[in-house]
Amino acid sequence: MGRLFQRPADGARRTLWQRIKELALTDVAVAVRGVDEGSLERLEEVLLEADFGVATTSRLVATVERDAREGILRTRDELLGALQGGVESALRSGQSDPTLHTAAQGPTIIVVIGINGAGKTTFIGKLAGRLRREGRRVLVAAGDTFRAGAVDQLRVWAERTGSQFISGATGRDPAAVAVDALEAAGASDADVVLIDTAGRLHTSGALMDELKKIIRVIAKRCPGAPHEILLVLDATIGQNAIAQGQTFAAAVPVTGLVLTKVDGTAKGGVVVAVHEALNVPVKFIGTGETADDLVPFDAADFARELLET
Repeated sequence: MGRLFQRPADGARRTLWQRIKELALTDVAVAVRGVDEGSLERLEEVLLEADFGVATTSRLVATVERDAREGILRTRDELLGALQGGVESALRSGQSDPTLHTAAQGPTIIVVIGINGAGKTTFIGKLAGRLRREGRRVLVAAGDTFRAGAVDQLRVWAERTGSQFISGATGRDPAAVAVDALEAAGASDADVVLIDTAGRLHTSGALMDELKKIIRVIAKRCPGAPHEILLVLDATIGQNAIAQGQTFAAAVPVTGLVLTKVDGTAKGGVVVAVHEALNVPVKFIGTGETADDLVPFDAADFARELLET
């Protein structure tokens, strides 16, 4: 799957595993004698700082304490394996299938939601490129009609990836743009329709109602659609991503998560925390600005690289 996290070339920031290795807990002799409370507290602090959240952190620390006292964890490699296994298990719990849902017949409709600045437009462009490389006919719809810059940015991505592009006049009802996109997809035999929505603050009830309307209109025009409602969250905002996700999920049936700006040296644990809080599968993670910096999610690969030596 390739490298998920971009590491600083100068080594200025330490990986999560480097920080964990500094704890007395990782000393073989300490592990054999038993884990002291100070080591457990420091491990807990490191995991919380990496934004794993309280629930996941508590489980991981409890597992380490139990296994160390029972003599199961005696080496650094065994500790690393235990932590990686715990992260992977958390990511495979509940709703965790990262596969994109597709339509049985007709175009697959994917609606992309999230607040401004989370990386929605860039994600749509990258996903369009990935789908085009797979041989799919893609139509991109610019539903953020209130920001000309967002429309222009999406148009550039569509041209770059060879995707069909639909937009509306500034200020036009985004639901109407979605309808235009569905009609255009039918006329052009598109395989996938990617619909951008206005970057809306999760605290705005009126804007969330507008989002509900878009989903409602799509479902009425195309029974069974949208086939995916992907929520894009900025991983660098840490635990605030959970609050955003919970509000969006309460408004519309989110089917998948996209975590952008994922950085394993700082906030990578938020991927685990958001999945557990929302019980929604992570489908993609983004680690940079280029087209190749969009990775289909794999729990085992993520756990391994998050705790990379």
